[in-house]
Amino acid sequence: MSAQRNHLDFFAISIMLMLCTIWGFQQVALKLAADDIVPTLQIGLRSAFAASVLFLLMLRSEGRGVFADGTVKAGILVGTMFAVEFLFVGLGLEYTSASHMVVFLYTSPIFTALGMHFVHADERLSRIQWSGIGLAFLGVCIAFLGPGNTGQQTTLLGDFYALLAGAVWGFTTVAIRRSKLSEAPAVKTLFYQMAAASILLIGMAFALGRGEMNWTTETSINMAFQAVVIAFASYLTWFWLLRRYLASRMATFTFITPLIGVLFGVLILGETLSVQFISGGLLVLTGIFLVSAKDLLNRRKARLVREALDS
Repeated sequence: MSAQRNHLDFFAISIMLMLCTIWGFQQVALKLAADDIVPTLQIGLRSAFAASVLFLLMLRSEGRGVFADGTVKAGILVGTMFAVEFLFVGLGLEYTSASHMVVFLYTSPIFTALGMHFVHADERLSRIQWSGIGLAFLGVCIAFLGPGNTGQQTTLLGDFYALLAGAVWGFTTVAIRRSKLSEAPAVKTLFYQMAAASILLIGMAFALGRGEMNWTTETSINMAFQAVVIAFASYLTWFWLLRRYLASRMATFTFITPLIGVLFGVLILGETLSVQFISGGLLVLTGIFLVSAKDLLNRRKARLVREALDS
C-alpha cells in the first residue's frame, strides 16, 4: 500500500520556490558554456558526477545489498526516460533559445497532471484545478511564444525537441509514482536517473563527434555549479518532496520556473521583456493560485475548526 501524500504546505512551497529558481537558471547555464562544451555533453558530465556521489551514499546506507530491493527494473525504465528527456534538452538548445527551451520543457506539469489524474485516485483534479492548469498553460504560450520576444534565433525543430523533453519529464514523474521507486529513498531514484543520463549522453556526444571540451575558468565554475547544485542537490530535493507531497500539485507549481528563467535571460543573456511576457506571467500566477487555492482553503478551514474546538 502506498504512503499517503500531503498537500503543499508553507515548507514545501518555500522549497519549491528555491528549486524553481535553480531550474530557471539551468538553461542559461547550459547556454553560457555551450561554446566550450556542447549542452548534451555538459548534462552527461554533471550527471556522472552526481551518480558517483549518490552511489557512495547508497553504499554507506544500504551496504552490498543496495540493489536487492526490487527497484532495478523500474530504475532502468525511469533512468532511461530521464536520459531521453535531457537528450532532447541538449539537442534542443543547439537549435532554439534558452527562453523557448524553458517554456516548452515546463509543459511537463500538463503531462504529469493528466497521467496522475487517470492512474491515481488521490490525485484527481477538480474542475477549478483543471481550469487553473489550462489558464497557466495559456499564460505560458502568451508570455513566450509570441514573435520577437527574445531576439535570438529559434527553430521549430529546437522547440519540438523541447516539447518532447517536457512530455518525457511529465510521464517520468508518473512512472516513478506507479513503481517501487515511489517508496524508495530519494538518493536511489536519483542515482538511477543520473547513471543512465551519464552513460547515454556522454556516449552519444562522443559517438557523434561532439566530445570537444575547452575548460576555461568560467566553464569550470559553471560545470561545478551544474554538477553540485543542479544535478545533485536540486533533483535530490525534488524526489524527496515527491515521496511526501502530491505530485500533481508540485508539478503544476513549477509553472513559475519559465518566468524565473526568462528573468535570468534578461539579466544575463540580454533578452528583453515584452507585453506578452507580462500578461502571460499574470495568467500563469493566476493558474497556479487556482490549482493551489483548494488545498490552502481546506487547510485554513481545518485550522479554524481546531481552534474552535480548543477554545
